[in-house]
Amino acid sequence: MNKVVSNAAEAVKDIQSGQTLMLGGFGLNGIPENCIAALRELGVNNLTCISNNAGVDDFGLGILLQSRQVKKMVSSYVGENAEFERQMLSGELEVDLVPQGTLATRIEMAAMGIPAFFTPAGYGTEIAAGKEVREFNGKMHLMEMAMHADFAIVKAWKGDRFGNLVFRQATRNFSTSMAKAGTITIAEVEHLVEPGQISPDEVDVAGVYVHRIFQGEKYEKRIERRTVQLKS
Repeated sequence: MNKVVSNAAEAVKDIQSGQTLMLGGFGLNGIPENCIAALRELGVNNLTCISNNAGVDDFGLGILLQSRQVKKMVSSYVGENAEFERQMLSGELEVDLVPQGTLATRIEMAAMGIPAFFTPAGYGTEIAAGKEVREFNGKMHLMEMAMHADFAIVKAWKGDRFGNLVFRQATRNFSTSMAKAGTITIAEVEHLVEPGQISPDEVDVAGVYVHRIFQGEKYEKRIERRTVQLKS
């Protein structure tokens, strides 16, 4: 089945205000730049966004925060975005801060069709509020629910018309799990190829999970924080 759409605007056109989105990436690494820009142009709001973090103030998910399109962020890290911090502290933005391993596992459980799991992470902290607690092997664990989304939006290095995806190195991050946990999965790729041009051994996400795919353009691939060592 040919799953190719013409561009980002076509891929996201039926996303509606109030829906829940998963967006791949880790910091600014491997984020779906084209789709995020298209969401800003689409103008949908009251979105719940599930992502490791919210980018920086003028790039990544930060541009949706600037335009007040995000109602709630489900994240593990918020340290590089001043506008995120301002909106959270002022009460304008709902924030569900989730331990990074727990966030990854909740998404993976949704991908696997497992409704819940137990983890010791967060026990004895505010994260435990309202959650079922059980003891296993003398250690207390919290029950965490699998995390689904209306749309999962990821960016891969290469994909074919059938939706098979290949990621490069650290760009796999949350994306390979997110691609399997959305009701509808959208993939933007740097290189769109014909079926058969990707070896089965290379496939990170099988096309059965992907509903729409397009070749992106003009990727900036920014570095969130560049650290260098000065000469002594």
